Parts: sequence; C-alpha cells; structure tokens
Amino acid sequence: MDILIEQLDVTDAHNLYKFELQNREFFEEMVPSRGDDYYGLEVFKKRHETLLEEQAQGSSYFYLIKSTDGSIVGRINLVDIDKSQKIGHLGHRVGQLYTRKGVAKKAVKLLLEKLTDQDIIQVKAKTTTNNIASQKVLEKNGFKHSKSYDEESEMNGQKLNFVYYTWTNKA
Repeated sequence: MDILIEQLDVTDAHNLYKFELQNREFFEEMVPSRGDDYYGLEVFKKRHETLLEEQAQGSSYFYLIKSTDGSIVGRINLVDIDKSQKIGHLGHRVGQLYTRKGVAKKAVKLLLEKLTDQDIIQVKAKTTTNNIASQKVLEKNGFKHSKSYDEESEMNGQKLNFVYYTWTNKA
C-alpha cells in the first residue's frame, strides 16, 4: 500500500476524530484506553489544539499516515523531544483496515528520513512483549533492542512486559 505522512494540521481535526472513533475498540486491544472523555468531540478538539501547540514549540512532531487518496490510515509521532540530547520517542498506530499491509514499516521509514531535517540523532521506542508486529516494524527500520523489563503491567486483564528499542542516525 502506498502511503505518505503529513504533519498534523488544524484542518485535520474532523477526519482524525472519525478515524479515532472508528478504531477505538481495535486500538484498545493493544494499548491502554484514552478514556471515554477523549472521545467527546469538544475534548478531542481541545486535545488536538494542544498537540498543535506542542508541535509549534518543537517538543513533539505529529504526523498522519495517509493513503494516496488522502484518507487517514494511521498516526505516527515523535514526542518528548529533548533538544539538548537530540532524542525523541516514537509512537505509531495503524487503523484496523490497514494492518498487515506494510503501512507501519513504511511510515516509520518516512519519519526517520524526515529526522535529518529535525536535528534528531536518536529515537527511542517501546512496545509490549506480545506485540510482535510492532517489534518487527522497529527492527526492519534499524532499531536495536536496547532492554527489556521483567516488571509487569496489566492491560485488559493480561500481564505484559515492555521491550525497548533505540535507533541512531548514522548520517
């Protein structure tokens, strides 16, 4: 599937809200719920504005993963950017209809290519031990396993551990 990533914009709020609503149940199978409040339109709009402010300040970069027809198929973000250390933290999610099509792998690659313009030299990521697909996406994009924790977290009644990865810009 051909995709592109576009930086989050004020005009994306409505379509992004629909995307999040359509995929809520699917996302909550893999990551903790954002809570019912998040899915109220006014709260969503306010949070969208907050993300845009963070992006304008350069502390985070938020992108939408889109198909070539402009439909939102996922999100990919670089957050908690430490400008002095030139480090950011990766997060991504792909809508249920677009999984197993290489979307996440391509989106991570596209984001990493953009980092040469952003002066980021290291990206950290984490996933759960049971999220093999996410681990593969990271590894195929040059992330190296950096550590695992035996400390368990619980989500949806299942005990999970986290796996941490690091990517370093070789340019």
